[in-house]
Amino acid sequence: MKIALAQLNFTVGDIKSNTEKIITTIGRAKEAGADLVVFAEFATSGTPAYGLLTKTTFLTLCEEAVESIASKCKGIAAIVGTPYLTAEGPISAAAYIDPEGNIEYIGKRHVTARREMGYIVGSSIGSHSIRLHGEILNVVVGDDLSHIEDIDDDIDIIISVNARRYGKGILSRRFDKVSHIAFSEGKSLIIVNQVGGSGDIVYDGTSGVLNSEGQLTMILKSFEEDMQIFNTKAENKSFEVPFTSYKDRTRMIYEAACLGLRDYFHKNGYHKACVGLSGGIDSSVVACLAVGALGKENVRVLLMPSPFTPNDSVEDAKVLAENLGVEYSVLPIIEAYNAMVGTLQPVIGGTEFDATEENIQTRIRTTMLMALQNKTGYMLLNSSNKSENALGWCTLYGDTAGTFSPTGDLYKGEIYDLARYINTKFGDIIPENIINKEPSSELRPNQKDSDHLPHYEVIDAILFRMIEKKQHREEIINAGFDSEVVEKIHKMVMENEKKRYQFPPVLRLSPCAFGHEWLMPLVNHYCD
Repeated sequence: MKIALAQLNFTVGDIKSNTEKIITTIGRAKEAGADLVVFAEFATSGTPAYGLLTKTTFLTLCEEAVESIASKCKGIAAIVGTPYLTAEGPISAAAYIDPEGNIEYIGKRHVTARREMGYIVGSSIGSHSIRLHGEILNVVVGDDLSHIEDIDDDIDIIISVNARRYGKGILSRRFDKVSHIAFSEGKSLIIVNQVGGSGDIVYDGTSGVLNSEGQLTMILKSFEEDMQIFNTKAENKSFEVPFTSYKDRTRMIYEAACLGLRDYFHKNGYHKACVGLSGGIDSSVVACLAVGALGKENVRVLLMPSPFTPNDSVEDAKVLAENLGVEYSVLPIIEAYNAMVGTLQPVIGGTEFDATEENIQTRIRTTMLMALQNKTGYMLLNSSNKSENALGWCTLYGDTAGTFSPTGDLYKGEIYDLARYINTKFGDIIPENIINKEPSSELRPNQKDSDHLPHYEVIDAILFRMIEKKQHREEIINAGFDSEVVEKIHKMVMENEKKRYQFPPVLRLSPCAFGHEWLMPLVNHYCD
């Protein structure tokens, strides 16, 4: 039997376009001689659909979409992920459509993803076996695969329709898990996953087939649409996983960030992006991602030096803009800054220079970037990183502003890794001065982040243990970190949740993103 794995990029709520894409792909699979074509979980609706899954009209449209798809399945079977309204409530289901166009729904029993809890319920219609062309297929939906056990001996293949998001390191763990399932059950395993950016989530695709020994025999592309035919009667030689989360990590982060940014813009009807280019590492990487995702013709940057911006930073930013081929303008904010500080003299006159004057600079820049967005439609990209977001080392309504943050879930060290990867891949686009200079906000003369903070190598190591590993301060100190530094960082993290509540949408590229896997009370006196 020939089974087509159809890994497609769907849009949440665009049921009509999703359905057309599915039907077109069924036609392609039929032309390729496939007997069965398999689509990912929530194919008709797109995912995550959140509150849309509670709307009866939305669920009805998805059911009608399945019926429309079934009408095009004469001579070929299909498995289509879809939300489905039952007497128990909305469920995530796989609609099995036989070659005659008859429909049978197979539900997901275990709802484990936080983005689905409260919107769908676990189904009593669990994994189900179907017979097709003399083979018996066991179909499971979503995380039911992790709970599978005691598969009947007569089952030939397990088919899992899924919607598993990308996160650093997750791919290796995913393959280890599914390999163990295939081996322990002694069955071939087919997995079809979602692909594409969907809001603040990226689905990596990377669908594939494993044999009964848990070895890969087919793998689809990562971060791209793909369709491949698996012939159950062919030899299907096994091979090693063609990437590792360690060696290919930065490449995958780059591809995930570009895909997430591109789909966030295009699926929202945006086409052009603007970036405030400072000559620092964060805005430089964001500008490169914007060009990689949207094309240089759709990116514009503003260079906005203040009285404290070194000339070298302006020149570095110019070189980067010219290397990228993007339109840029140099708009000094000195007059605006002096006017603002002068206007505030009755309030702040006679006080020492502090964060007040620093924040005024960043907010003036944001005002100018938002004016560009309002006037020309160039949507503002935020240039934050996870290290600074964690510590609150940012200005509300200043450098925390933006339509979307493609790098806000990446630590400072990972921003540097991305910069080096971009230069290696595309030919030294980012000037070495930007990569080599010591991090600075450049909001006062000769300012360096290290004047107030430990070096980012230390900060990142502590934050990773604290956030991703959920380690207590004592564990981190016992691992060899200075107790005063750990206590300072912990205090800054816990005191700045209020800032993170006001961030723009941040692309989730880690297994523990702020506001999702890490969410603290807005009012919180816990201090243990």
